[in-house]
Amino acid sequence: MDRDLHAAHELAVSLAVRAGRLQLERRDTLRVGAPKAHVNDVVSDVDIASEQLIVGAVREAWPEDAIQAEEGHGRAGTSGWTWVVDPLDGTRNYISRTGPWSVCIALHEGDEARVAVVHEPVAGETFSAVAGAGAELNGEPLAVTGGTSLEKALVGVSFQPNPATKERAGRVIRELLPRAGDIRRLPAALNLVYQAAERLDGGLTLDTFLWDIAAGVLIAREAGVVLSDCSTELTVGAAPALWPELSALVRAADAA
Repeated sequence: MDRDLHAAHELAVSLAVRAGRLQLERRDTLRVGAPKAHVNDVVSDVDIASEQLIVGAVREAWPEDAIQAEEGHGRAGTSGWTWVVDPLDGTRNYISRTGPWSVCIALHEGDEARVAVVHEPVAGETFSAVAGAGAELNGEPLAVTGGTSLEKALVGVSFQPNPATKERAGRVIRELLPRAGDIRRLPAALNLVYQAAERLDGGLTLDTFLWDIAAGVLIAREAGVVLSDCSTELTVGAAPALWPELSALVRAADAA
C-alpha cells in the first residue's frame, strides 16, 4: 500500500501536540493507578486519555493500520503499516514534576520507521522526521556535526527502573561517569532527540520497549547521529567523532 508520508507526518504532529496540551491541562488533577510490571512502572489516567486520543484519530484516518501502544489500546492490522505510540514517555517525571516528558508517535512500514514525532509539551518543542527527508525541530532542520571528545561529552542515559536493569545500568555508569564530561538521566525518546539537536553529545538506552525508542531513533538517525543496532536491549548513539569511543566503553562495561 502506498502512503503519503507527509500527510502521516502532519497527523502525527497534530496528535502529539493535542496530547501534550491535554497533559498540561490535566496535570493538576491526574490520578495515579496501580503499578504495572514493577513498583516503579507507574501509569496515570492522563497516560490512558492521551493514548485514547491518539489511537482514536489514527483508527479513523487509517482503519487498516496496526497500532502498537504502551497502555494497551493497540490492534492488529492488514495494511503492513504500524503506528507505534508512547502517549507519555517519562510518566514518573510527569507525576513527580521532576523532569521532562514527551509524546512519541512513529509509523513503521514493516520493521522500518518512516515517520516519527517526539513532542515535549512544556518547552513546546516538536522534533520530527520523515525517512530520507531529514529531521527537524519546530520546522527547522537538525544536523549533527563532528562531535567532541569523551572527556568533554555530555551523555544521556536511559533505562527501565526495574531491579535487574538498575543493576545493569549501575555497572555501565560506574565506568562511564569518571571518563565522560557528565551524564544526564532522561526518558529514552528525549535522550535520542536531544542528541539530534546537539544538546547531548551521545547517549545510551538500556532495556527499553519499542514505543520508547521508535520515534527517537528515526529522528536521531535522520539528523546524522551514529547509532548502534537500535535494539530495545541496548542502543548507543553519538556524534560521529565520539561514537567509536563511547560505543566501545559502553559495550565493554555492559559485558563485564
